[in-house]
Amino acid sequence: MPSATVVYVHGLWMTGIESIWLRRRLARQRGYRFQVFRYASVRAPLARIIESLRDSIAAAETPRVHLLGHSLGGLLIQRCLERYPMRQPGRVVFLGTPAAGSHAARRLARSSLGLRLLGAASAEELLAGQPRRWDSGRELGIIAGTVPFGFGRMLLKFNEGNDGTVAVSETKMAGAAAFLAVPATHSGLLLSARVAREAGSFLEYGSFGR
Repeated sequence: MPSATVVYVHGLWMTGIESIWLRRRLARQRGYRFQVFRYASVRAPLARIIESLRDSIAAAETPRVHLLGHSLGGLLIQRCLERYPMRQPGRVVFLGTPAAGSHAARRLARSSLGLRLLGAASAEELLAGQPRRWDSGRELGIIAGTVPFGFGRMLLKFNEGNDGTVAVSETKMAGAAAFLAVPATHSGLLLSARVAREAGSFLEYGSFGR
């Protein structure tokens, strides 16, 4: 029986299938069992998403449960842990999560069509301008991308390092145990062999580069 389950939470407009290579690599390298938490990122209310995530985490049957969030998925993990503390031990990794809010999302939200594309739950999380702090008691590792190619480039011109959708500075969060920037686009974080190794290192040991 695997010693740990990883609950993967996808980002806006995604389904979870985009993480298949990341999941396969982590399963092969670390022997983890995976659960993909799927939700309607545009239609579902935030409270319902968080409650469903809580139930998905609680259903894991391994001694340890790690959480892995891509983009918006990381923010949902934080909200879930704030409201519903987990009983199982484990660590958390964010990939390209805009912890300080998303400038690209704020630009998109300037139009009514853009607001509809974001949906209420995503807008509530992505449009916030206040920096967040990690206080869950679990170790958090953050991985940011630095290859500036993606949807966000169609909305604005970044004046700093970015992954094409999220600025590197937007991914940083006070209270995180470790931070790492890698050469990958926002979606490419899920395809990168290095990201899989580093995410597995942090989940297993609490540090990158192991």
